[in-house]
Amino acid sequence: MDNVTLSRAIMGTSLGFHIILAVLGVGMPLLMLAAEGIGLWRHDAAWLALARRWGKAFALIFAIGAVSGTALAFELGLLWPGFMAFSGSIIGLPFSAEGFAFFIEAIFLGLYLYGWDRLSPRAHWLCGVPVAISGAASSLFVVMTNAWMNSPTGFVAAGNRILRVDILAAAFNRSTPTEDIHMLVSAYLVTGFAVAAVYAAGFLRGHGDALHRRALPLAMVMAVVAAGLAGITGDTSARFVADDQPIKFAAQEGLFPTTSRAPLHIFGLPLPDQSRMVLAIEIPGLLSFLTKGNPNATIQGLDAFPRDVWPNVVIVHLSFQLMVGLGIALGLCGLLYWLLAWRRRGPPTDRWLLLALVAAGPASVVAMETGWFVTEFGRQPWIIYGVMRTSAAATSTPALGPTFAIFLVLYVALGLTLTRLLLLLAQRERRRAAIIQAREIPRP
Repeated sequence: MDNVTLSRAIMGTSLGFHIILAVLGVGMPLLMLAAEGIGLWRHDAAWLALARRWGKAFALIFAIGAVSGTALAFELGLLWPGFMAFSGSIIGLPFSAEGFAFFIEAIFLGLYLYGWDRLSPRAHWLCGVPVAISGAASSLFVVMTNAWMNSPTGFVAAGNRILRVDILAAAFNRSTPTEDIHMLVSAYLVTGFAVAAVYAAGFLRGHGDALHRRALPLAMVMAVVAAGLAGITGDTSARFVADDQPIKFAAQEGLFPTTSRAPLHIFGLPLPDQSRMVLAIEIPGLLSFLTKGNPNATIQGLDAFPRDVWPNVVIVHLSFQLMVGLGIALGLCGLLYWLLAWRRRGPPTDRWLLLALVAAGPASVVAMETGWFVTEFGRQPWIIYGVMRTSAAATSTPALGPTFAIFLVLYVALGLTLTRLLLLLAQRERRRAAIIQAREIPRP
């Protein structure tokens, strides 16, 4: 593989790993806050114990995420010197702000973990508020940078030399509102379904204690609300991409000819060499209607652009189909859970539903990852859309193959370490809960 391919492979692997921890870092603090708040309001020790357990799990995720995030920061400079030399002064604001948000999160997370038995209940709960806010803010700041790569604004350049920078215009570019909000609600969606999957698995293994009976419904509240919002923001993002990056939109929809009454392709396999789709269900006019509000509107196809600036149409289209299909399935799964809960006046624990929830956890991660596939593969061959090609930004340093192998080993080790630590934490918490329960059983 050449340096550009290897650089993309290393960066993609790193982002694909880190983003799982990052979205949990956004969603878990909100769940902690909600559980502790309900516990204080109802004077319920089980809710408080749940918040305490989630706090410990989040601390492990935060620590491993800090390691993988540091590796990513180094990779930006090592793998993409052309990109950093051009854009460093432009995207410095969101990166710096993300650093401040990270430190605030770390400080208050320390207070939250250390202060369980040392602060008043209200002060302790309030310590969790900055953790939740700074976690969400970190996500917004980082995605601002990616949004700028899709809609580069806020600078004047002569060749590769930057003459003038407006950092606020760069940070709040055209893509920021849609991309930031969609990523934020996606983070809550993934966290909700991931936590629900853990407790659904616990129910299946016979661990239906008080904490499981509280954790699963709370996670499903977050999941189903976020799924609804993700559907709305996803539709808004697609409409924006149709106007701002029509070639990416044509690739994700598998639309080759520019046409009025453009069909919506469901499933299907693009054949770029033949400029056509096969095995797709076509609904005439629906893409035009969903995009422009008019079934006879004209939508630009891939034929409107030179062949050398087409993204990988197969990857982009299949990733988009998978993301949308999984997103719809997750939303229906969440609605079904709450429909059954409403009809039965209590959380449903049917085996088939629990199995579906267990599957929904990894499915939500796949939906998020494929969403980023659409964003990143769909922008190619540009690293900065319309400004700098990816091939011009990559390093020419040799020996990237061994570097890729080292990073793969690093992420496998981090993943295994985190999994092991979370399992040990779960076992220890279950033993502690069993001891407390045994002490509370009155003697005959």
